[in-house]
Amino acid sequence: MSATAEVAHNVFVYGSLLADEVVRVLLKRVPVICPAVLNGYHRFSIKGRVYPAIMPMENKKVVGRVLVGVTALELPILDAFEDVEYVRDSVEVQREDNLEKLQAYAYVWEDKNDPDVYGDWDYEEWKRQHMSDFIKMTTGFIEDFEQPESKTRMETYESYYHQGDDK
Repeated sequence: MSATAEVAHNVFVYGSLLADEVVRVLLKRVPVICPAVLNGYHRFSIKGRVYPAIMPMENKKVVGRVLVGVTALELPILDAFEDVEYVRDSVEVQREDNLEKLQAYAYVWEDKNDPDVYGDWDYEEWKRQHMSDFIKMTTGFIEDFEQPESKTRMETYESYYHQGDDK
């Protein structure tokens, strides 16, 4: 095994990647998962999108999960999936099961002044209303990602979610 394949990362997830089904499509496996909290951030809805954004915000917290043991070969897949709208930042999260603090990567919304972020994002509502279609979109993204001339996740998202707008 190469040295790059042996490097493991923790990744804090808080939106569509809370769904094992989405993670499995992207990584072809579901890593070890532990429930965790990211303090000092808020999870927002985004106008016109079915996925959320997190941004720093005092006295707020985001409940999510940590994907433990994401490999150096898998991290670029998550980077491409999160696309240019997010920045991968190193954050400190607290495990909910034993209160241990962990360093993890989190994908933070890049535009801190984005007028399209608002309110709260609800995972249970997303599961009911959007998960099935999102898994189909994610499957299309990963199939395209594996091609030499792949589209960005935003291009895949836009073509999938707006294909019915012409009707």
